[in-house]
Amino acid sequence: MSIRNRAGEWEPLLLGIEPEHCGVCGKGLYRNHTMLRGGWSRCSICEDFVHYSCLASGKISYLKRRPRVCLTCDAKQLATASGNTVSSVPTELTK
Repeated sequence: MSIRNRAGEWEPLLLGIEPEHCGVCGKGLYRNHTMLRGGWSRCSICEDFVHYSCLASGKISYLKRRPRVCLTCDAKQLATASGNTVSSVPTELTK
């Protein structure tokens, strides 16, 4: 689709499409990247879009947990359940 400019030239009416990014790994949720790898889903806790491979595993390793929980929220839940806090600084940098 396009529209005619004042000078008689045609300008396209295409909008810039901003892709969503995975809340866990930060990579884009492009169709060519996710089509054969399970796609993407939304985390039920933080409401971020994540790759299917970035969801927490269920009882069987190749099946994902229901409701869908991303790996970051899963790590936070495990840390609060055990009473420990997860440090955002890697241990290699603290030594």
